[in-house]
Amino acid sequence: MQKLPTMLSQIVIDLSTDDLVRIHTVVANVTNKILNARSSKITIRKPKLKFFLSPSHCLSIGKCVGLAMADQKVDSAEFEILTPRNGHLCTEAYRLFFADQFNDFFRDCPDAFAGLTGLHLQYMRFGESDITNILSYCKQLESLSLFMCDEGVSSVLHVEHARLVELVISYCEFKTVELTFLPKLQRMTFNSWPSCAENPLALGFVPEISKLNLAKACFSHKTLKLSQLLANVPSVNDLSLEFRSEKIWIQPESPKVLSPWLAKLRYVNLDNLPELCDIAWTMFLLEAAPFVVEFCITVWDHKCHMESQKSYSEKTDVKWEPSDPDFKHKDLAKLNIYGFQCDDNFTGHIRRVMEAAVNIKEVSLHDRKVCKVCAVKFPHVEVRPSSYPRTSDEKDLLRNKMTETLPKASPAVIHFLS
Repeated sequence: MQKLPTMLSQIVIDLSTDDLVRIHTVVANVTNKILNARSSKITIRKPKLKFFLSPSHCLSIGKCVGLAMADQKVDSAEFEILTPRNGHLCTEAYRLFFADQFNDFFRDCPDAFAGLTGLHLQYMRFGESDITNILSYCKQLESLSLFMCDEGVSSVLHVEHARLVELVISYCEFKTVELTFLPKLQRMTFNSWPSCAENPLALGFVPEISKLNLAKACFSHKTLKLSQLLANVPSVNDLSLEFRSEKIWIQPESPKVLSPWLAKLRYVNLDNLPELCDIAWTMFLLEAAPFVVEFCITVWDHKCHMESQKSYSEKTDVKWEPSDPDFKHKDLAKLNIYGFQCDDNFTGHIRRVMEAAVNIKEVSLHDRKVCKVCAVKFPHVEVRPSSYPRTSDEKDLLRNKMTETLPKASPAVIHFLS
């Protein structure tokens, strides 16, 4: 058994944060032993290493990985680097300190970073151009994740990289993220940009991007236009928009304006729309994207993810133009709705979608999602009782209500799946 780690072609060291706190010294020692005892005849393919930003242990792991790369025992590697403080305990002073520690680690282990394919960082406030310098040196990088990392409040991040395939930016204070030159980027997640940002994301040369995930809690009247956001990227085929149970932060647009940028869109996911929001506004996406095959909507006042507990009245005002009554969609095959309730908001919208989607095959309706943490953390917040149908008779009655005006030959099957 002691020889087995030296014979494996893939190594993943991924402990829980609590375990890493207790045994991060052991992690460094085990990494050293596994890599030093190997024969160069059995190369490790992209070992994944998760460890704390502790100078002595980082240096040990970095030197070991760099040496293994030089000896051809490892062809590349992926680092997930945790900080010993996080959340509200990680003040700006700590974030500056952690960034300095990382920069020292980066400078002391050039061989390791030169071969990295994945880098995941958290809770660091870098100096100007630090992240650009990291990207320019890590030439093999394919995946980059930044959580609460930036170069100062309202800074601008310019991203250029020849090999990057995946980019995740979450809770960072960048005023704008500019994807200047990323010829191989396929997946982008941008999560919670500052509320003051006028143009939070600028998509430059990203010809291969196909999956875009945007999440934001909105409290102001500022909204984004997808036609402007996607102006240079008509290649997106999987679009996810998350609203954190707050106000809708995208602006419904004319299909004629938006359709050139949604020509390849196949999958749409609208997550955590606020309850009592009129979901009819979502039709503008179907009208602008004629090749969508699956459309998913989740309606949920998820308290744990909400950033306010304000009244619902401010969240339900979505200014939209009613959809074209003669509009037909030939490709939509599946509609999923989570948080379905027995009211006209849902039944009317489903009926409208089924009227337009002439080839729809399946409508799947789910009750509200349940979060036990919400109930414990916010016991004082009143939760509206669910009106989701429970009996077979109630479900049959609703099916008839939603399909009574449809052509007899409609192929759709309505499933109640909760």
